[in-house]
Amino acid sequence: MSRSAPGLDRVLRFLRCRSPGIWFDQAAEELPLLLIDHANCEKKAAGTALSLLYRYVDRPELLFRMSRLAREELRHFEQVHALIRARGIDYVHVTPSRYAASLMARVRRSEPFRLVDTLLVGAVVEARSCERFAGLVDVVPAALADLYAGLLASEARHFEHYLDLARRYAPEPVEEKLDELLRADAELCTAPDREFRFHSGPVER
Repeated sequence: MSRSAPGLDRVLRFLRCRSPGIWFDQAAEELPLLLIDHANCEKKAAGTALSLLYRYVDRPELLFRMSRLAREELRHFEQVHALIRARGIDYVHVTPSRYAASLMARVRRSEPFRLVDTLLVGAVVEARSCERFAGLVDVVPAALADLYAGLLASEARHFEHYLDLARRYAPEPVEEKLDELLRADAELCTAPDREFRFHSGPVER
């Protein structure tokens, strides 16, 4: 696993567990599906940032960071999509994993907790993505490894931004909610899954 990217060490300390080695083995066998679902994840990440931009127009720091983040996520989508085309993969619809929906189901609905919890979910998702990028560098072909190595620093930075904003806007300490989300992330990423996805657990076979 590449450990030289700025922020990666903090990401690894933040998460409750590492992804199972078998997930990376399966990723190497499922490269078309990995790339398609990764592209979809980048689009969703941009959409989440844009949604926050529209909903919370009275928070200048959030507007600035989410605007920059949305642009970066769309650039990442373009990079992944270019690899999909270069490898002759049909960019088809695939169903999303249970991961993001399961985390978002834990977001409280009243404000300001809705905002804070959404930001905490963003921090967890970006941290997990960073951890998986680092592991993928060692198991995928060179062109894909270069992509994932290049994405490490930005994902670590996005994790920091989401976490900083959550703490900024929280009316109370975030540790209890964050622990709940991190425990859910650990279970979702290690428990057996029926379908391989970028944020799935290992697939039962």
